Amino acid sequence: MRASAKSLLTILHVGIAGLLGIWGAHAQSISIVGEPNIALKSGESQEVSEIYYQVGCVSQLKSPPRVEIVQGPPGVTAELKEAMVTPRFQQCTNPIKGAKLVLSVKEVEDPSFSQLTLRIVYDTREGERKLAHVYNLSLIP
Repeated sequence: MRASAKSLLTILHVGIAGLLGIWGAHAQSISIVGEPNIALKSGESQEVSEIYYQVGCVSQLKSPPRVEIVQGPPGVTAELKEAMVTPRFQQCTNPIKGAKLVLSVKEVEDPSFSQLTLRIVYDTREGERKLAHVYNLSLIP
């Protein structure tokens, strides 16, 4: 009876240590679930998304939107190229005034994984609006 109690206690301690070890491994992950994952190689550019501000499938922009990098790895740039875009998520069928978001990276020396936080500034008929977007970014040499 005494030996089985000690072995039960040992198994319980090993089980708790194993669970804590598994949870610790998951806590190291820095990706945000639901955010886009983007991989860029040295010197590469990628069109990431279409940017627009609409109400009832009509653009509310007075001027092209602007982008600011709030936080991110060095060497990464974000640019908005003015374009006519179709807001399909809102079930619009006609293109409206907007922009396309392009991410670029210069030279990558070491592989890295980080988050890129962007702020899009919209100059709308309702006034200035600022919205943040977060991307999980893998940089590959």
